[in-house]
Amino acid sequence: MIARGKGLGYRRGMTLCLRTDDDGIANAARLLGQGRLVAFPTETVYGLGADATDSAAVAGIFAAKGRPAFNPLIAHVADLAAARREGVFEPLALSLAETFWPGPLTLVVPIADTGEVCDLARAGLASVGLRVPSHPVARALLGRFGRPVAAPSANRSGHVSPTLAAHVLADLDGAIDAVLDAGAAEVGLESTIVACVDGNAYWLRPGAITRNDIESVIGRPVLDVAAGTDENAPPSPGRLASHYAPATPVRLNATRISPGEAVLAFGPDLPEGAGLASVVQNLSPSANLTEAATHLYIYLRNLDKLQASAIAVAPIPDKGLGEAINDRLKRAAAPKSLCN
Repeated sequence: MIARGKGLGYRRGMTLCLRTDDDGIANAARLLGQGRLVAFPTETVYGLGADATDSAAVAGIFAAKGRPAFNPLIAHVADLAAARREGVFEPLALSLAETFWPGPLTLVVPIADTGEVCDLARAGLASVGLRVPSHPVARALLGRFGRPVAAPSANRSGHVSPTLAAHVLADLDGAIDAVLDAGAAEVGLESTIVACVDGNAYWLRPGAITRNDIESVIGRPVLDVAAGTDENAPPSPGRLASHYAPATPVRLNATRISPGEAVLAFGPDLPEGAGLASVVQNLSPSANLTEAATHLYIYLRNLDKLQASAIAVAPIPDKGLGEAINDRLKRAAAPKSLCN
């Protein structure tokens, strides 16, 4: 349910924090209509929203995030009917949309003749990434605004994605106009991205909806994008090699801990030498991948504040939701390039 209360919001810094009552959502929609930037909650992470039909507003997203303009943005819409005005839905894409929307799935489809998502938001591509989120605040905002909202994660480009309004403010206070504060995001990882082109489904980014989920609907394997895709023109968001990254170096598949490292553990058994660590945070003591996904970005942010020599990450099974968790961790551990 959407919380109700008095007043439009409050300030913790330069950016206005809006409550998620009718007045707050109306104010957020008004700001979007003026070409302003508003962060809002989805079930995955907080998104940084701008009118996807307004190139100047979309340019504001790139400026606030320090995001490369070649990286396309996801356009969030209120429902499937709105999505079909923006993109061409072949039967395969339509079956996925009808199964998983509203929810944490982004579909990349050819642009429609009636589409209004601007060229800048699409990074000049002849396709558009579309999503219908399930979060009640996001749905209320999209319904009130009535146009597609471009919304990458509401953080500085390449940083750890935000799952709380406080995370948004830590990166973007003063750089954006407002944030709708609805507490913690439920899923804690960005949406799965699948491209549907020429009768095939292509796996672009893992998320809460797994390969098996997708393949159970389409009745065939999802195709991987060929290795060596030009990183200067990624076909979808979230595919830069270095992404979701804390400032502290990240060391993966750590089975032994060195003194001074911080530990991101998983499961009941800690890595050898964990007692020497500055801090240990366990994504899920019971080895539950859903719980681990919810905690991932929060714990990475917590450990990054410690200025440890490294964040040592215990091995995580690469199955189901573990594929998405490991994808984010590999990008967090990758060398940081200038474009991030």
